[in-house]
Amino acid sequence: MTKPVLLNNIDHKDLRVITRRGADLGDERAFAPTFPDEFRSLQAHYPIVFRKADDGTFEPIALFGFENDENLFLEGQEWQATTVPLLVERLPFLIGQNGDELTVHIDLDNPRVSTTEGEPVFLAHGGVSPYLDHVNAMLLAIHEGMRSNAAFTDALARNELLEGFALDITLDDGSQHRLGGFYTVNEERLAQLPAAAIDSLHKAGFLGPIYFQIASMSNFRSLIERKNCRHAAGR
Repeated sequence: MTKPVLLNNIDHKDLRVITRRGADLGDERAFAPTFPDEFRSLQAHYPIVFRKADDGTFEPIALFGFENDENLFLEGQEWQATTVPLLVERLPFLIGQNGDELTVHIDLDNPRVSTTEGEPVFLAHGGVSPYLDHVNAMLLAIHEGMRSNAAFTDALARNELLEGFALDITLDDGSQHRLGGFYTVNEERLAQLPAAAIDSLHKAGFLGPIYFQIASMSNFRSLIERKNCRHAAGR
């Protein structure tokens, strides 16, 4: 359950947000949505793949694990990567819109919301805290970034660059796992695109994210190693 409300410095003057990581705070998740402008920073750590929605559209996500509610980057209160996807880091805040104006909402039922622990949302005299300034910047980046997803994935689909893949994993203990239902960019098709199509992708700013996504697939090796280490530790 969520309880998003419009943030204000009267009703929420005493609110704090717990910024440490932890399964008790909702970080035990297997993936997070992302967007092309974020690929550069995420591809150093996570596999970036695409999932297909019921309406046939595609959405890029950063993978953290191979099973539901499995985050192989989470160790106690530590997230073992220097970059946390913005759609995770911004919690418990959400973007609202009133006409053309963007508004900030907060989910009061989120376990990160507190009055005794964490970063203050507002200053004692009612002003915006440095932490909330940071949140506002994140939410704006998310808003602008997520708006680019439709054009980006439409361009990939139009050029027939997306292909489904399955990953069969055998762990050190002999157990087998299969990851399927996701899509990636087909490098061979990309290399065979005519110059006009490549130029169109370049002018739209999509070539960089395409190559970052392809490069991110090498992170499956380290993700499998994280899975092996967790199995070896009996977790």
